[in-house]
Amino acid sequence: MDALLLMVVCFSGYILAYHTYGRFLARKIFKLRGDAAVPSHERNDGVDFVPTRKGIIFGHHFTSIAGTGPIVGTAIGVIWGWLPALLWVFFGSIFMGAVHDFGSLVVSLRNDGKSISEIAARYINKRVRLIFFIIVFLALLIIIAIFGIVIATVFKLYPESVVAVWLEIPIAIALGWAIYKKSANIKLATTIAVAAMYGGVILGAWLEHAHPGLTSFPADFVIPPTGMWTIILLIYAWIASTLPVTTLLQPRDYINAWQLAIMMALLAAGVVASALFGGGDFKIVAPAINKIGPDVPPLLPMMFVTIACGAISGFHSLVAGGTSSKQIAAEPDAQFVGYGSMLTESALAVLVILCICAGLGMGHDGQTGSAAWQGFYGSWMGTKGLGDKLQPVVVGAANMLGSLGIPQTLGFAIMGVFISSFAGTTMDTAMRIQRYVVGELAEDLKVPKLSNRWAATTIAMITAAALAFINTQDGKITFGANALGALRLWPLFGTVNQLLAALALLVVTMYLKKKGGLKYLISGIPCIIMLIVTGWAMVLNEQTFCAEKNILLMVIGGVVFLLAVWMTVETLILFCRNIATATKQD
Repeated sequence: MDALLLMVVCFSGYILAYHTYGRFLARKIFKLRGDAAVPSHERNDGVDFVPTRKGIIFGHHFTSIAGTGPIVGTAIGVIWGWLPALLWVFFGSIFMGAVHDFGSLVVSLRNDGKSISEIAARYINKRVRLIFFIIVFLALLIIIAIFGIVIATVFKLYPESVVAVWLEIPIAIALGWAIYKKSANIKLATTIAVAAMYGGVILGAWLEHAHPGLTSFPADFVIPPTGMWTIILLIYAWIASTLPVTTLLQPRDYINAWQLAIMMALLAAGVVASALFGGGDFKIVAPAINKIGPDVPPLLPMMFVTIACGAISGFHSLVAGGTSSKQIAAEPDAQFVGYGSMLTESALAVLVILCICAGLGMGHDGQTGSAAWQGFYGSWMGTKGLGDKLQPVVVGAANMLGSLGIPQTLGFAIMGVFISSFAGTTMDTAMRIQRYVVGELAEDLKVPKLSNRWAATTIAMITAAALAFINTQDGKITFGANALGALRLWPLFGTVNQLLAALALLVVTMYLKKKGGLKYLISGIPCIIMLIVTGWAMVLNEQTFCAEKNILLMVIGGVVFLLAVWMTVETLILFCRNIATATKQD
């Protein structure tokens, strides 16, 4: 199959979907109105509720949801073959993921910018709110812990990315100050900020080349490098999550959105250049459907929870109802921010598939073609380390960028900054959302001292740190200074994340059900599919955790599964009761 043709067909499909199905949802299902009151104006406090330009809030939302999910998950998921991975990413995003994101954003907008957990109480019942809160807390706990170690690992693997990532912070603060305090021209300020950011990428690559190890912690340091970076990143996330959104979070996400747009443009140009000038070396070398080895889990249901971001992801509903709904300046912007962001993330997942399934075949360690692909995918990728999961993406991307004349060293630096930057935006957004969750829980439990932003964020940081440094082996729980314990949570991350998507769709379905008619089927059908697939995957995972005597994953997974079943049953009872009442009235 021709890689260039695949890219053109998929990207054209996303544009068509946005202007047809996306518009149908906006106008006919959710009926967005430009004159409707929105939380950013009604509750403007200059800290969390801030009316924001559509382009800037798109940047925040997009970079918060994009993270490393569509990279790592897709890098694992293509082991079942490029065809099922591509079909799930393409159709899943249009009819499930984007509906989930868009619906969650609109429902939060029309409920004072409250989280999806709080909204569950209004459309289902108060017991469900508490259940949802607990599931969300556990999901965010896993996300913060995992993404902290993801960045730390990328820093270790690609030290040339360290300087550029940290330089983004003062650049973002300066951009926010220029736009909000000095009313600077946005286009000019953005151009300068993005240029400075890429200057940092070049500087980081040069420093690492000229002075190897300059930006790394020594291997014999008191705390291993990954542990040190995890601690520093959690402290950074605490600071970023307590500052007003316009100070750091929003401008950093905005310039990162430009970084991602440029990166995607470079990769797309790399596909074109490699296809036209690659001398026949650029073609899809991965099998359309791979013959699964004995160590690889079954495609159904596991691919649908392995490839989450890029198709559908529950974390997106937390961003929609956590930060984005508090900054949307007008209801019609929700289509661009909610539906548009999901399709753009899916386009990124398509590029990742092409990097792995075609770019990797251009050469690695003296091998080319299918042999290069098999070098990574000859065994189950899920059990390998994070570096092994990221390497096929980075190598494939660097090969394609090489067709544009970009040296491999600089290509590695660009990809390292790209991956770690977006993991960072996800991490600090997740920390802020966890602060909201802890604060709302504290208010419900009548503990107001824990509801302020500093106390709530501290709880979020400490619990994530504890989880990051936990190790489980042979049925025993210990703490390790390298913070690699969080990586053992990855098998749980996919199922909990997808379960969260199903439950968010459940809330959106109940919202649409109250509006009357059959509108609720738009979200109800995807909800049922995700409940079945995710429940099935969670049962299989629990069997694996029990066999491995992995107590931590077994307990967390079991608790989340039972809570989800409880919430689903409560909702189903209410749904059937409403139908029975409506039938009697007729």
